Amino acid sequence: MHQLSMKTGMTVTSPIVSEEISASESPVPIGPGGIFSIFNRSLHPTANFPCDESVHFFIRKNYPKTSVRDWNSWNWQIKNSIHTAERLKEIFGESYENVISSLPENHLPFRITPYFASLLSRFAPDHPLFRTMIPAKEELTIGNGEKNDPLDEANDTPVPHIVHRYPDRVLFTVTGFCAAYCRYCTRSHMVAKKNKSHVSTKSWDRAIEYIAANEQIRDVLISGGDPLTLSDARLEYLLSRLRAIPHVEIIRIGTKIPVVLPMRITKSLIKIIKKYHPVMMSLHFSHPDELSIETKEACNRLADGGIPLGSQCVLLKGVNDQVETFMRLNHELLKVRVRPYYIYQCDPIPGSAHFRTEVKKGIEIIKGLHGFTSGYAVPHFVIDAPGGGGKIPLLPESIKSVDKDGITLVNYLGKEYIYPEKG
Repeated sequence: MHQLSMKTGMTVTSPIVSEEISASESPVPIGPGGIFSIFNRSLHPTANFPCDESVHFFIRKNYPKTSVRDWNSWNWQIKNSIHTAERLKEIFGESYENVISSLPENHLPFRITPYFASLLSRFAPDHPLFRTMIPAKEELTIGNGEKNDPLDEANDTPVPHIVHRYPDRVLFTVTGFCAAYCRYCTRSHMVAKKNKSHVSTKSWDRAIEYIAANEQIRDVLISGGDPLTLSDARLEYLLSRLRAIPHVEIIRIGTKIPVVLPMRITKSLIKIIKKYHPVMMSLHFSHPDELSIETKEACNRLADGGIPLGSQCVLLKGVNDQVETFMRLNHELLKVRVRPYYIYQCDPIPGSAHFRTEVKKGIEIIKGLHGFTSGYAVPHFVIDAPGGGGKIPLLPESIKSVDKDGITLVNYLGKEYIYPEKG
């Protein structure tokens, strides 16, 4: 067993290059006119949100002065997020056996919501979900080929917060803050900055002007950090400005909020998003046990709001690197109207070797899914090529040969079939 130790006073973070707002001493981000002025007023709880029956016990044990209504407030969840080893030990006990290492300056922060802590409390301490969020000593060891910005996004950044890699679409990193930090985050270089907060509207405006000036851009992916940690008012500002650009056809939002902070999916949020359709969402799942009662409710609310949902999952050693795990995850996702879209090979960020599988493992998983479940449950396996090459799909071999008789194909059972090509 390793002694739990972590630096206290973790600070909030920002994107690569930005004009930041001054950050508070509190670990919660702030923004002008947004929900984060709650430090100076009482919380405004949301309406009831369904929960697992164990949550009531978890609240009584760990937050005895907290009402269920406060628990259902996403503002309260962020304000009370767990970001020190001391608080983690209070919740999971001194006997907790997962490894937590002391985090150096400008390292990926540690943060989980009380909700996600309650989810972890439903499982044994060796459950793989602990590894996805709790820092381990292995992430302090830098392996061969690992880089702070392995996808070389900085080289494709014409103005702050825009990554323009593909001709017709851009990535718009609107914040460096997340409600919870995945330990394999591809943008750990961005969210590990010290004394940072949400990006200023002024800095956004320059990025929006870039999009408006480039008429080939038809698709904008709003990402970060996690955009759904922004207030409703700031999200509406973004969506309205982007929707006002005639050549922007599609707006996408990349988020893990339904998994780590499902009560953020409020009726008011969905009402705002619906005003600016077509808006799609890419949700980040890692394991089928993330699909709690609460997360299913969040996904169903989004789907009922007419928002197409896709899942992007990172292949992680010891977490989801089994066909059976992906089969169960993808079936559960489809039941809440989330289409499994991508399986990513884990990016080689610093300290990621303990998460990264061999590439052939991803191909084996796709092969194990294809033909054994519905096509909607089979995602694409891709490597986001180091150095800025973009997403490259990898497929199991299905063409054995091409000759005068036609194309010899191999199906999911290994049987061969000939498709006669036109002579």
